[in-house]
Amino acid sequence: MHHIEITDTGITEIGKASVTSPLLNGDGTSHQSFIEEKDRVLVNIRLEEIEADLQKEGPLASFELAGPRRKIYFDSSKLRCALVTCGGLCPGLNDIIRSIVLELYYHYGVRTIYGMRYGLQGFIPKYGHDVMDLEPASVAGILDRGGSILGSSRGPQEIGEIVDCLERMNIGILFMVGGDGTLRAAVKIADEILQRNLKISVVGIPKTIDNDIYMISRSFGFETAVDVSTQAIIGAHNEAAGYPNGIGLIKLMGRHSGFIAATAALAQQDVNFVLIPEVDFDLEGPNGFLAALEKRLALRGHAVIVVAEGAGQKFFENNGGETDESGNIRLSDIGIYLKGAMAKYFKGKGIEVNIKYIDPSYMIRSLPANANDSVFCGFLGRNAVHAGMAGKTKVVIGRWNNHFVHIPMEAATSRRKQVSPTGELWSAVMETTGQLPMKNPA
Repeated sequence: MHHIEITDTGITEIGKASVTSPLLNGDGTSHQSFIEEKDRVLVNIRLEEIEADLQKEGPLASFELAGPRRKIYFDSSKLRCALVTCGGLCPGLNDIIRSIVLELYYHYGVRTIYGMRYGLQGFIPKYGHDVMDLEPASVAGILDRGGSILGSSRGPQEIGEIVDCLERMNIGILFMVGGDGTLRAAVKIADEILQRNLKISVVGIPKTIDNDIYMISRSFGFETAVDVSTQAIIGAHNEAAGYPNGIGLIKLMGRHSGFIAATAALAQQDVNFVLIPEVDFDLEGPNGFLAALEKRLALRGHAVIVVAEGAGQKFFENNGGETDESGNIRLSDIGIYLKGAMAKYFKGKGIEVNIKYIDPSYMIRSLPANANDSVFCGFLGRNAVHAGMAGKTKVVIGRWNNHFVHIPMEAATSRRKQVSPTGELWSAVMETTGQLPMKNPA
């Protein structure tokens, strides 16, 4: 991990935490281990990084440790909470919902928890979406279901209308589960709330199957995505090995960051080529991908290729800035393009190939979380509740240096996390696959 430069790790609070936590017994004891505000986790931990930071003025950069506080802001008996899931589906959404509801209900005694239907549309009157009352009975058994019981949607909604709705419903804590775009919207919502001088806490739980949110070392659903991707790799390898000059091509998620493609290739080491957005490659020419693939087929008689959906976008002329409902650039289909380019190349050389193309993306997104992700979601949900009850706002719950911490929303949305072409992960991919840089001399 490279040195992180962060100027402000302070977390905004909507007021003084003066209410004794219901997690405490009457005699002040509890089975909980409470966190003090002074408990912090260093951002940079390598010796040379710490030595460099010590040369600067001020304290070392650190995050607040997540967890329950002895004093909280909200009176549980009078609190209403709202929960919304936004953006694309991702394994673990139902686990997050269940964790938040059970923590609020059983441990803090909150009895009014609203699930907003279909993302941010749920706050806007014109859509007419019903609100779901959430309680333990309504989240029982949802862990075995993929997707989100609340549904989701993409696209921006009027911030003022969202805050108007929160006011009308007398919401005290809003839990927002979503990716980069959702967290940017959450910052605007929290700012509007503060500008109106309302006492509403906004807590974000980062959702990105691509694992590409900055300052978030691991996002929920990522492990499940890698897990299921390995099944696709096994299938592609069996197909490729079963035919003369067989080629198995798998397109995986990864709009801007190739973490799933790279990690899946390491988990199931049948892959010969990994193509990701962060590492440029050429198709044609003596050092290009097609020449490297031809050499592989001549040597071994089959090949397996994993490509992230955002790789190779330079090959398309019409990526002229058209966007989807969430403001993301619409990607051209690199999987179909590669399949056609390979077929044309080998046909021109008179070499017969058998190409099998697999795209498991939407199946992966909508599956239930695996065991590890489910456990991880439980921690994220509980820590989100602890943060909200303590009156923290504009805060994201993340995992950093083996601790759950409070990360300022602005820091998490300041840039995108990507695979470093000179880092440990990509070096391991190069070693495992044996692929070389596929760029021709300029």
